Amino acid sequence: MKITIVDACSDLGVKVNGSDKGPLALTECNSLADNVIIVKKDNIKKELEEGNKKRNIKYVNKFNEELYNEIVNEGNFVITIGGDHSIAIASGLASKKKHNNIGVFWIDAHSDYHNMNSTITGNIHGMPFATIDGENGTDLSYFFDGKYFDPKKSILIGGRDIESPEYVNLEKAGVKIFTTEDIKKYGVKTIMEKAYEIVKDVDGLHISYDLDVIDPEIAPGVSVKAVNGISMDEAYEIRDEIIKRKDLLKSFDLVEYNPDLDIDSKTKKIALNILESIINAKK
Repeated sequence: MKITIVDACSDLGVKVNGSDKGPLALTECNSLADNVIIVKKDNIKKELEEGNKKRNIKYVNKFNEELYNEIVNEGNFVITIGGDHSIAIASGLASKKKHNNIGVFWIDAHSDYHNMNSTITGNIHGMPFATIDGENGTDLSYFFDGKYFDPKKSILIGGRDIESPEYVNLEKAGVKIFTTEDIKKYGVKTIMEKAYEIVKDVDGLHISYDLDVIDPEIAPGVSVKAVNGISMDEAYEIRDEIIKRKDLLKSFDLVEYNPDLDIDSKTKKIALNILESIINAKK
């Protein structure tokens, strides 16, 4: 199978700068893909004021529309490298448009399940999972004309830093949550088997892997750190469980690598390991 990497170079969805540099920092070390497409954010001064619940929405939407069009028209298997997690609005919805009956695994310390009413920060990287499940109307997805993901076939894996309004949104939507604590208590294999059982009736999966699911002592190069994360072994075991079912994998994101905050390339090495393993499995 031919592989296309799409570098989604944007940090517009988060206050912290630097994750827009992550995709190029990873792909400059990688020659495994058959094709690399680069989508860059506009060179703007980010809006940072408190209380703005639609911070940078104009530019996030413009970026995601371009990213969506690149991915939806791409015939190869697509790996999208972010960038902050708001880029997954485009990558997730493009995959849903191309592969109708698919579910989503959202592997992340955060649930990213805010809507415009519940958001506290106004950071759009806290809204993409809810958006691809259709919970944000068209505010962040006006360019999409398909059917959103079914929340009951949408699973959060590794969540631990979830704000109270998000729990309300998640419960109301019917999203299943497997926490970091669940992973440590029951083991990766058991949790992943449970997750795959929930989506047994789908024809495929979009998987969005946020590096901040890993403990920041191990992977410090992320914009929003959440303590007490999964170990490196657990991160790789999740990768291996995905690879075991590689035929179900229709698209894959690897997001939130921030080289400005990395230490001794610790996070970069982990990101490249995951990335190259997925590429080799899908070839």
